Amino acid sequence: MEKKTIAVIGMGCAACAANVERRLNQLDGIHLATVNYASRTALVEFDPKSISPQQMKEEIVKIGYDLAIDEEQSVLEIEKSSYRQLLKRVLTSWLFAILVMSISMKWIRVDYANQVMLIIALANLVYCGKPFFVNAWKLLTHGMTNMDTLVAMSTGVSFLFSTFNTFWGEQFWGSRGISWNTYFDASVMIITFVLTGKLMEERAKKGTASAIRALMGLAPKTARLATGEEVPISTLQKGDVIEVKAGEKIPVDGTITQGAEPTIDESMITGEPIPAFKNIGEKVFAGTIMKQGSLQFRAEQIGKDTMLANIIRMVQEAQGSKAPVQRVVDKVAMIFVPSVLAISVVTFLLWWMIGGEAQLPHAVLSAVSVLVIACPCAMGLATPTALMVGIGKAAQKNILIKDATALENIRNINALIIDKTGTLTIPNMDLTVSGTKDVELEQRETLKPHAREAMTSLQEQGIDVYMMSGDQENAVAYWAQKAGIKHWHSKVMPQDKEDLVRKLQAEGRKVAMVGDGINDTQALAAADVSIAMGKGTDIAMDVAQVTLMGTDLRRIPDAIACSKKTVGTIRQNLFWAFIYNIICIPLAAGLPYLFGADWQITPMWASALMAFSSVSVVLNSLRLKLVD
Repeated sequence: MEKKTIAVIGMGCAACAANVERRLNQLDGIHLATVNYASRTALVEFDPKSISPQQMKEEIVKIGYDLAIDEEQSVLEIEKSSYRQLLKRVLTSWLFAILVMSISMKWIRVDYANQVMLIIALANLVYCGKPFFVNAWKLLTHGMTNMDTLVAMSTGVSFLFSTFNTFWGEQFWGSRGISWNTYFDASVMIITFVLTGKLMEERAKKGTASAIRALMGLAPKTARLATGEEVPISTLQKGDVIEVKAGEKIPVDGTITQGAEPTIDESMITGEPIPAFKNIGEKVFAGTIMKQGSLQFRAEQIGKDTMLANIIRMVQEAQGSKAPVQRVVDKVAMIFVPSVLAISVVTFLLWWMIGGEAQLPHAVLSAVSVLVIACPCAMGLATPTALMVGIGKAAQKNILIKDATALENIRNINALIIDKTGTLTIPNMDLTVSGTKDVELEQRETLKPHAREAMTSLQEQGIDVYMMSGDQENAVAYWAQKAGIKHWHSKVMPQDKEDLVRKLQAEGRKVAMVGDGINDTQALAAADVSIAMGKGTDIAMDVAQVTLMGTDLRRIPDAIACSKKTVGTIRQNLFWAFIYNIICIPLAAGLPYLFGADWQITPMWASALMAFSSVSVVLNSLRLKLVD
């Protein structure tokens, strides 16, 4: 199986993401696909022997969307192009809206006002509203619906009803003594407000992806070969010898072959603020910064194989994954649009039955308002935007979270098992003496900086900490006391660590395991949340859901705090997204009017409120960036 993150083009709401995800999962050869509306990406696990990205693209195009499978075309370029096109439509639609409103409100007096507004509204539908109608039709042919369906139906009904009134209003309504109007302004303003809301969403969502863009910006675009030639980084080959001077960034991963007292700032990988002195034969990593001296190194990992590229890929996949709560929202989104269509039809029929022909214009407007106000954008953005900001914020603190499930689960842990050597302490590789006295124990290894502070913080939060080690009892007891850990076990085997995880889970505890070695992988795999140290073995990091880059164990309580704040924001977003629809749909349907009030939410205001709800959810998620 191969795993790939692919940009999805053309999604406008949660139902869109659900449609693309459902279609991808229906294709032979795809094991699992998850689509993230906020990041506009699909994380696809597939068998390349059975299906290719090109075949996926062809299937998705059929239902009105597209996949950016061209490796040379970055997601950033696609976003910029889409944003420019959207901006043109917004500006044009506002021009049409101002003209129609000026005529409708009689700020500008023209002959044949209704006919002039008809022409302007038609131009707006054809140019600015075309994507809504095209996408809605494509989806309809496949038995699917989304926000475009609601917009196309509401603007279409408003336009057709107004066109009918323009030519036959007096003949049909006037002859019956019923007052009539045209609603071309509503048709135009619905599209204008929806497009404006999407534009504001896109601007706000750029902030949710700022962390991944910052990571992408760490790698330089060019590299200097040892011959002095400056070349694009994409042309580098394994084995090339590259020169780097003070103030420059390391372009790819490799091994130092020559150096003049080089010190490198590796804080973006290790989290350590002090630059590291490097010797010949040591590794250097893409994106790190040469602080002093100069060096030459042989390129070994290039392109997608560098550590920086792997970190970016891990963060992207985590941001594109789904928290358990999001799966519930997706199920709601799948039935939400058809339900809204049904409510709209019922609204129309009820008003018609209550008031007869005299209430027919009111029935049409109420039905249109329901279609507009119930767009599920806010619902679709509630979870993924918060996850993108939360996971990005964690990455900035050198906490790499593998998926949304891990982020949601970290906040629930009440027991933590931690390995000693290499995780809690730094071993002295120069000494092999097994001492029994405390001077001798101090020489064998060193407690990591801030380790006691981290363990104290965890225990103050009500989390029981257990230290496990294969070391001798006196050594384990000594380091447990130094770290402030009350529970410890010595002379343990890998199976013993897993057994403790299972025992605590059987007691109803939510268990996190922290380790760095192969002997920790059994327990890491069994734990509710698995945490690996960034300088540990590859197998430990592969198994772990969370990787702490560097040696600072304070990142563990930081990860718990990030989880609590992110999940809290998700709950706030979902509350407002659902309460918005619960309150606004009855108002749009004309419930106040039924009880004697002389007002209701018109289609124009419905579109403005819908846009506001989506933007407010994104802005609430962005508040996470301000939290330390």
